[in-house]
Amino acid sequence: MAGIYIHIPFCKQACHYCDFHFSTSLQYKTAFLDALKKEIILRKNYLENEIISTIYFGGGTPSLLSQAELLGIIDSLKQNFVIHQDAEITLEANPDDLTDLKIKELKSTPINRLSIGIQSFYDKDLKLMNRAHSSSEAHNSVKLAQENGFNNITIDLIYGIPTLTHNHWRNNLEIAFELNVKHISAYCLTVEPKTALAHQVKIGSVKNVDEQHSSEQFEILLESMHTNDFIQYEISNFCKDGAYSKHNSNYWLKEKYLGLGPSAHSFNGKSRQWNVSNNVLYIQSIQKDELNFEKEELTPDQCYNEYVLTSLRTIWGMDLKYIRQAFGEQYMKYCLAESDSYIRSGHLLNQEKKLYLSDKGKLIADKISSDLFKTN
Repeated sequence: MAGIYIHIPFCKQACHYCDFHFSTSLQYKTAFLDALKKEIILRKNYLENEIISTIYFGGGTPSLLSQAELLGIIDSLKQNFVIHQDAEITLEANPDDLTDLKIKELKSTPINRLSIGIQSFYDKDLKLMNRAHSSSEAHNSVKLAQENGFNNITIDLIYGIPTLTHNHWRNNLEIAFELNVKHISAYCLTVEPKTALAHQVKIGSVKNVDEQHSSEQFEILLESMHTNDFIQYEISNFCKDGAYSKHNSNYWLKEKYLGLGPSAHSFNGKSRQWNVSNNVLYIQSIQKDELNFEKEELTPDQCYNEYVLTSLRTIWGMDLKYIRQAFGEQYMKYCLAESDSYIRSGHLLNQEKKLYLSDKGKLIADKISSDLFKTN
């Protein structure tokens, strides 16, 4: 089964670390929503009639949309795709949007999972990142969602923030555990080019992210999650009671997905394509019944490299038998040869014809994946 991602490119204000496509102006919101519904029609055959098992509203800040606007999008999807009756439908939300009334409105829609962008329970960290919410709003948003019947909630946390001490990071995690959420995504702060944070680091008004500091907080994260019986099913994602993100798991397991909205990516098993990252150009092309996107047909090497990158990040590991079946004996032998030094050093584990990252391997996951890539 396949998934659909919908990019809502609007935010109240710009987080200093964010390099996703968004606008802080709502000037084109109505035109965007009209274009989005039209794109749904234009691309209804992309997934070749596969049943849709997940829908994910990302952004940007999807919680800026009204109940009526969200229902309009969902109705358009239902008219053009076969949606599974038990589909996971996730909405990303900022804590400051999640008032009691807003949550009640969301609960009366088919949305059944909330992804709340908390990032930190400390105002000092939130101020550095230019988040729109306060620490009290972060805590209250989760409690309100639970009181109104949302049981499937994930929260985002960020570590490696220059203002975040190890003790505060432990406290952030403890607060999350006390809130009794079933899923936590934890990401290391990165200084992306052309962001406000990158400029602040350049002029010296904010300290750069310290690699050793971040690594120590990642180790604290792993220890705390293990102690509290959370499963690390992907490097940045942890859950209890099998509460995996079905949508994100489909990305890592190479399922097909359709991306709608400006900058959204799609994958059909053979190629990738991504919409133009410009609201006006996106709207103008759709109004002409045209799709403005770039496309890349994937070579066998690229398909192999993507499998290495995604599978190694997960609890399910990299299946050597699958590599042989999908890519051939040569690729499997290449993979084993390139993995050998990491297996001997204990960064990779070879168990039952599958390769897994050890805890110390997770600290250098990107390097390991890169070294296993086939480049010619």
